[in-house]
Amino acid sequence: MQISKCLIVPVPADEPRWDAYVRMSPDCSVYHLSGWQRVVRDCFGHDSYDIMSVSEDGVCNGILPLVHMKSRVFGNFFVSLPYFNYGGICADSPVIADKLWQKAVELASSKKGDYIELRSAQELPWSLPAKTNKVTMELNLPQAPEALWKSFSSKLRSQIKRPLREGMSFKLGGIDLLDSFYSVFADNMRSLGTPVYSRSFFRAILTEFPQSVRICAVFNTFGDPVAAGFLVGFRDRIEIPWASSLRSHNHLSPNMLLYWASLSFACEQGYKVFDFGRSTPGEGTFKFKQQWGAQPIQLYWYYWLRDGESLPNLNPKNPKYSLAISIWKKLPLAVTNWLGPIVVRNIP
Repeated sequence: MQISKCLIVPVPADEPRWDAYVRMSPDCSVYHLSGWQRVVRDCFGHDSYDIMSVSEDGVCNGILPLVHMKSRVFGNFFVSLPYFNYGGICADSPVIADKLWQKAVELASSKKGDYIELRSAQELPWSLPAKTNKVTMELNLPQAPEALWKSFSSKLRSQIKRPLREGMSFKLGGIDLLDSFYSVFADNMRSLGTPVYSRSFFRAILTEFPQSVRICAVFNTFGDPVAAGFLVGFRDRIEIPWASSLRSHNHLSPNMLLYWASLSFACEQGYKVFDFGRSTPGEGTFKFKQQWGAQPIQLYWYYWLRDGESLPNLNPKNPKYSLAISIWKKLPLAVTNWLGPIVVRNIP
């Protein structure tokens, strides 16, 4: 099928054609759906560009969502997609993929961007600078929670039972659990020294995807939320991109109950793969996910760099941010909840 054009499509006029392709292509992730671009535009105010390849008869055969982020502190760059684990190019052939990429480079150059970052779950056949220090942790699920439970070690089962013995309980829901989720999430982000997303960001996700997004929350004996996570389902996969627990309750292991409840829900709903999210091999979160039986899947973050630019290093481990992180951890929660969304909007 010949390509007649590769263009930046109007939004929302082309959303049905775009989303139809996402649901058909095996390489597309949930974050390729047009609704996520809308959430980013509405909540963060960034310009986004939906680059689509169409055949001579008007059939979509490739897509690339791209978000333009620009600030004095963090620079001028494009990401597919910021804030989420996946993005990048989905196309019917390498030729189409290359045309989409060239269109993205043309766009970034016209906007004087420093770089483009593609967050890909597939290796691309191009000689591009890339980061491969991250993996995602995936667990193949059985049909029933009972089979999964039997696959766990006795130590892991004991850790899951601990919060139940302490009188903790869990609940799965939607927007009704947003406040419970956010209270735990915001507290944990402050403890990590990381700016927090706004409550409205998560509300927008729940509103945009009411059928495929769930919140799982764990409560102590007083009914207070002590652990919570976001669950995002698509096709036969379900991901937990955000999960937190209160450090004050870590000795009671509410996070173990959180993950068990989430995994049980995934099995019951018929999902085949549970995605624990990205990690750095060998680090604490990697080992935590590994104990559930999750296996590492390589991630590829590819870059186009303007002449003279080096690979970006916008992450908490960059020494240049160490002082800011240490100060952030000491700020009152009310301050970090107010200031966090202003700062994090420019951190992909």
